[in-house]
Order: sequence, then C-alpha cells, then structure tokens
Amino acid sequence: MPHDHDHGISNYNRSFALGVILNVVFVVIEAGYGVYAKSLALIADAGHNLSDVLSLLLAWGAILLAGKAATDKRTYGFRKVTIMAALANAVILLVVLGGITWEAVGRFFNPSPVEGMVVIVVAAIGVVINTLTAMLFISGQKQDLNIRGAFIHMAADAGVSLGVVVAGTVIMYTGWLWVDPLTSLAIAGVVLIGTWGLLRESINHALDTVPKDIDISGIRDYLTGLEGVVRIHDLHVWPMSTTEVALTVHLVVTGFSVDNDFLITIQNHLHDHFNIEHCTIQVEIEDDETICMLDREACT
Repeated sequence: MPHDHDHGISNYNRSFALGVILNVVFVVIEAGYGVYAKSLALIADAGHNLSDVLSLLLAWGAILLAGKAATDKRTYGFRKVTIMAALANAVILLVVLGGITWEAVGRFFNPSPVEGMVVIVVAAIGVVINTLTAMLFISGQKQDLNIRGAFIHMAADAGVSLGVVVAGTVIMYTGWLWVDPLTSLAIAGVVLIGTWGLLRESINHALDTVPKDIDISGIRDYLTGLEGVVRIHDLHVWPMSTTEVALTVHLVVTGFSVDNDFLITIQNHLHDHFNIEHCTIQVEIEDDETICMLDREACT
C-alpha cells in the first residue's frame, strides 16, 4: 500500500518555520527589554524561551528525517526519530517544569515583586506569541505524538506568560507577593498532567508497545474470522513513527486458495478500520509435519 510521507512534512514545514521565526523575534525582544529594564527575570525567561526554539527545531528536524528514503542499512528509514524527538521534548518539558517549581518554592520564602509594567507587557507579548505558535499545531497534535510535544511546549509557555501577567497585575494593585509563586505552581501542575501523558506514551512508542488507539483484540478477531483461516500466530503491532503503525502476522489456512486479492483485501481493511499503515502477512498451509518455527507459544 503506497504511503505519501512527504505530504505530512509539507503540511508542517510552514508551521514550524513560522513558529521558529516568531519565537526567535520574541527572544530578541525579551532579552533586549530585560537589559533595558535591568530585569534578571526577563533575561532568564528569554533563555528559557530559547529552549522553545530548540524544541521546535528538534520536532521539525525529526519530521524532515522521517521523510528520508530507506536504505540497505536503515530499512525503515528514520521514522523512529519522531518518537525519539517526542521523548526528548517530554524530558525537556519536565526539566523546565522542575525549574519553574524550584523558583516558585523559593519565592514563597523570599518573595520579590514583579518588576513593573515592562515585565507585564513583555509577558503579555509572550502570551500572544506562544499561543499563536501553539495554534499552528493544535490540529496535528491529536494524531502525531511529535507534534503534541511541540504543542504542549508552546501551550505551557503561553500559560506561564499569562501567569506572569495575571500575577503581576494582582501584585501591583494588592501587594500580595505570594500570588506570583502560587500562580506558577498552579500552571506547572496543569502542564505536568499533559507532559506526563506525553512522556508515558513516548516511552511506550520507543518500546514498540501497541499504540493506545489500536484495537489489538479487534484485529485478532478480524484475522481469525477470515474465510479459510484456521488460526493465526506471531501477531505483532508496533509504531514505526509517531504517525505510522506496522503489523506482521502469520495466517494458517486450509482448503483455501490464496491470491493477491485476498491479501490486498486484508491490507485495505486493516488500513481503513484499524489505521495500520504498513502490514506484512505471511500465509502458511496447515500441515502437521511442517510447522513454522515461529508457530509456538512464545511467539504469539
């Protein structure tokens, strides 16, 4: 079954390029105003937002590599790189959240005021920039784990910037310095929920676990219910990338003539009903004397 890997790449080239440009511009603005306002917080946050650029480049590079043709050495190409990128983004997010939490806890004991209207305005710009960037990936993040990593990263930063705006405004009018760290902790907690799911699913993909949206029981019932199939064995389903799922299976048949139409029908059904992009089917004739070496309990 032919696959158009370039189609997915072309869909996101513009989104990644625009996201990188927006965030680079914001890093320059934030660092510049940080120096102007003598705000260590803004300068530090500019460094943090630079990690957003690296995160986007990581996800983008993975998608570009995934589109490269397979070779004799890498027979599946670089598809798996998208899973590695999603896992790396999840780890980066956890490190960032750890830094935010550490800073927030420290501010409870040593509160410091938000440094005036300049910080609030720049943070508001960050809300706009990060929200726009996150919106570029909002549709694809449901189907692609790698895209979800980029989306969560940008959404998290939009939330953090919004927290700075809200906390700064409240502090300016009330003087309640504890609002700043409390808001940071609340945002970090919300982001942690999404990040933990991303990390768990990325690890599962890296370990070739059956993707959560694949109905392995339904696949087994469909294959064993095929005309002429007496049993199946060596059924494996795993993610080739963050968007493609592969399947291999041995079908044992008896008294049934197998042709190309039979195999194509199975491939089409697995693709249309179970989202299997790449399937390999081995057909064996039932025979008590010659049994496939993989037809044993350990391989089922």
